[in-house]
Amino acid sequence: MKLTRSSAIVPETDVTVAGWVHELRDLGGISFLLLRDRDGIMQITMPKKKVPPELVEHVRSLSRESVVRVAGLVKEELKAPQGFEIIPYEVELLSAAESPLPLDVTGKVRADLDTRLDARFMDMRLPATRAIFLIRATVLQEVRAFLSAHDFIEIQTPKMVATATEGGTQLFPISYFDREAFLNQSPQLYKQIMMAAGLERVFEVGPIFRAEEHDTRKHLNEVTSIDIEASFLDDREVMELLEELIRHVYVAVAERCSASLQALGVALLIPNIPFKRIAYAEAIETADIPWGDDLDTAAEKAVGEEVGEHYFIIDWPVELKPFYVQPHNNLCYAFDLMHPRMELASGARRIHDYALLVEQLASKSLAPENFGFYLDAFRFGMPPHAGWGLGAERLLVTMLGLANIRESVLFPRDRRRITP
Repeated sequence: MKLTRSSAIVPETDVTVAGWVHELRDLGGISFLLLRDRDGIMQITMPKKKVPPELVEHVRSLSRESVVRVAGLVKEELKAPQGFEIIPYEVELLSAAESPLPLDVTGKVRADLDTRLDARFMDMRLPATRAIFLIRATVLQEVRAFLSAHDFIEIQTPKMVATATEGGTQLFPISYFDREAFLNQSPQLYKQIMMAAGLERVFEVGPIFRAEEHDTRKHLNEVTSIDIEASFLDDREVMELLEELIRHVYVAVAERCSASLQALGVALLIPNIPFKRIAYAEAIETADIPWGDDLDTAAEKAVGEEVGEHYFIIDWPVELKPFYVQPHNNLCYAFDLMHPRMELASGARRIHDYALLVEQLASKSLAPENFGFYLDAFRFGMPPHAGWGLGAERLLVTMLGLANIRESVLFPRDRRRITP
């Protein structure tokens, strides 16, 4: 069957369309079938004088959310959704939906988030839910376009690894034949190895896994990370690249996703660049926490309320950052990109000197022999380099004002949810 998408319908033409029975309305002398496809709602109008009674009765018998194919004539109707209606001459039931439904797809009866996630296939039929993922697709397309235009090469790194990226116990162990392995926390070590390989600028968009027992609105155990690494750039330069990327994505979403933004009721504000740079010392003074403490949720909130827009925290104490970050005195060339609601990204200028890297591993109580494959790349000519990792879900949450990070993932994984 040849189908016409609702976004391509032209008045005074015969069309064949297909979708889900969104709603049925009977006004006596005229009946309506609201048919929903990916692009929106189509109005199937059945005046008694123009449509055979047996066809009207057939349509009335349909259950909501059944899948049907409709053939008919398109008529201009400004009061109808999308400005047209279809007078049908054939309605074929393709798949009947059972009743009751897991949730109300019209949105008139709200369901809680757990109910929505348990029936995600049905939740995705809601225009507002679908809008999130249309925007998410655009965000990732624009990320790839932006980085490719800046001479970055897309790579894919292993997700099963023999050792932790940053040490610690926040790892998911897996059985790998006759030995233990782990789901990767980050592509960090591998993207740095690519600097020694001479690719100079690389990026990856892929999953990372953290075995943290969080139960908050901003944490998940599987997320999509947008990572870059660039040779011959320092921390300041990759920070500038990051803020340019954020602005580029906002502008692209505003231009390309107006219908989706409208479905979500979001009036997107484009952030101004450059973002503010705030030293760690200034941030902890605002948050009223002692030197050497990391910023927890309360501290992030205090600083975010003070700044009120995207900002970077720079000049971190070396002890708070991973072993591969370039130190200077008791500080290091690390940065976090913050939104008033939460952290979005972290990055740094990296150590490229082999001896210093071994020293820093030892200072973090990590055994250099466990990082042999990584350290070898620094022994034979490693250029200076810098990079960052940006959370795709957190970018969406803060851009769209979502209440919970789980709304930005098709099938979220947290400490309680492993299905569907």
